[in-house]
Amino acid sequence: MRITKGLEPIEEVTAFAERHKIPLLRSGAVSSRAIALITSFLQDRLAPETTIHGVLVEMHGLGVLIRGESGIGKSECALDLVARGHRLISDDSVRIKSLGGTLVGSSNEITAGFLEIRGLGIINVRELFGVASVRSSKELSVCIEFRRSEEQMEGDRFGLEMETEEICGSRLPKYSLPVRPGRNLASLVETAVKVYMLRCEGSDAAKEVLERHSRALASEGKVAS
Repeated sequence: MRITKGLEPIEEVTAFAERHKIPLLRSGAVSSRAIALITSFLQDRLAPETTIHGVLVEMHGLGVLIRGESGIGKSECALDLVARGHRLISDDSVRIKSLGGTLVGSSNEITAGFLEIRGLGIINVRELFGVASVRSSKELSVCIEFRRSEEQMEGDRFGLEMETEEICGSRLPKYSLPVRPGRNLASLVETAVKVYMLRCEGSDAAKEVLERHSRALASEGKVAS
């Protein structure tokens, strides 16, 4: 039960709440504001939640989840991305909640704003790159998974079909990138995010190439006949 606008509950209401062990909330806010605050609070506290191993960064306004086995280069890639102007949200451990079907990622209070880099130890991203280089949480838009180059990569090479990653019952678009010495992971991640953004706007390079190829074959067939 809730009472808004700073009104005092009448004795009958208080007695009823105590008798039936019902929480009685009193707020000075107007009803619409109080309902919105309570709904947001309960949604956050009761939402499905999980913690996964990975790195979360914000790039071009999108939440990008980077996954892969330990030591594959996720944190080093995140450091390079932050140096290029993107923002760190969480390193190593990403807390994810499903809020109304939307996945929202954040860091825990202990490691927020820090990166662990092999050979350097733990670095304070906020102090090194400024307050604008970090943020507390972000809606997840796409997942990028790093895989060893010797692993068998499933799926088509042209990228006609988008992979997905299931988290808390929701499907997240995913790109799988093979990792090997000499590959610029930060540039690959930036490119993957831009490809995803174009794909959301209806542009698909793989389909365009195949359509051009089909038209070329059709033209050759007409000439031969």
